[in-house]
Amino acid sequence: MSWVLDLDGVVWLGDAPLPGASDAVRLLREHGESLAFVTNNSYARRQDVADKLGRQGIDAGTDVLTSAMAAAALIERGERVLVCGGPGVVEAVESAGGHAVLDAPADVVVVGYDPAFDYDRMRRAAAAVERGARLVATNDDATYPTPNGPVPGAGSILASIVTAADARPTIAGKPNSPMADLARRHVGIGGWVVGDRAETDGRFARALGFRFGLVLTGVTARVDLPVDPSPDAVAADLLALVEDQLGLRA
Repeated sequence: MSWVLDLDGVVWLGDAPLPGASDAVRLLREHGESLAFVTNNSYARRQDVADKLGRQGIDAGTDVLTSAMAAAALIERGERVLVCGGPGVVEAVESAGGHAVLDAPADVVVVGYDPAFDYDRMRRAAAAVERGARLVATNDDATYPTPNGPVPGAGSILASIVTAADARPTIAGKPNSPMADLARRHVGIGGWVVGDRAETDGRFARALGFRFGLVLTGVTARVDLPVDPSPDAVAADLLALVEDQLGLRA
């Protein structure tokens, strides 16, 4: 069986590992389950995400999939791509054969999470879109969870450019088809998507035809239930969910 695991709010909060997450992944590996670590946070490079997992006792190998990779799949080789995002977006764009640029002319504008985003970058991105560049977003999550509570995410940055350019973006990350296609190629068919947001992780599970496991360590709390789409299982954390589904809990 395949397990597609969200990271923010499931495996960690910011830089803080969530209790039991590494044990849950170990159990899945021991039971021969296929894994993918799928994140809508596009800021970090793929290897940086794997290294962070490694520091938390999780051997990710090549099982990390990011929304930057899904966005880059929409880029044609040789296109000039104005990046409003972090190093993960730049890496993914260039790996796909695009040329990351900081200003017009541009064929595509790719928007992702970047805490250094400012008015000038919004202005340049909106101008490029107004001149005909396609607008692609790694994801449209308004926030993402941290130990100190939710902070504005890539969707908040995207909203400023959409408003300024009066444009409609293509969204690559969960729960949309570019990320679903990427995950399906990696893990095959049949399994679980585990996440902390019904509107992204739950819809992503439905797009894949997987079951949806909701954990209460991120954005969604028990007081927020019920949610739509309805999860196939709700657990306090990833370890509890894995133990339940592997039949390891009394």
